Amino acid sequence: MDLNSEEFLGKRILSILVIELISSLRYILFMAYNELDSEEKSVIVGKGTEMPFTGEYDSFYKDGTYVCRRCNNPLFPSKAKFEAGCGWPSFDENFPNAVKRLPDPDGQRIEIECAHCGAHLGHVFEGEKFTDKDTRHCVNSVSIRFIPKEEKLPKILNK
Repeated sequence: MDLNSEEFLGKRILSILVIELISSLRYILFMAYNELDSEEKSVIVGKGTEMPFTGEYDSFYKDGTYVCRRCNNPLFPSKAKFEAGCGWPSFDENFPNAVKRLPDPDGQRIEIECAHCGAHLGHVFEGEKFTDKDTRHCVNSVSIRFIPKEEKLPKILNK
């Protein structure tokens, strides 16, 4: 085939367009969520747990909203945060339909995850009497991100 022929150039242009299309589809299918570092992936995807008393939101109290680090889904209002002394951020309330509860594989606890993207958040406990709502969502700091009250909430991302 002649490398200068219209047929060859047409096939070359078509192959470049197909490669660009595949690249765009890969982004849409696999990269639409926020990028996570290795620690965040270990907790959010691998259902791990960060070390207690090390998370950025353990002793953090400002007015705003906590969103899912992976998809930006609003999860907890800052007014629901309280000091439980457990080493992880604790909330006694979540936004409606924001958090999904599942039996933990250990058979003892209830896991919580983002209802939108399935990101592992931590565990929920009831009956401890820390607050009037008698619920403690024990959340890994790396699973959430704080958005101050004066800032607009980010767009919720879809996979």
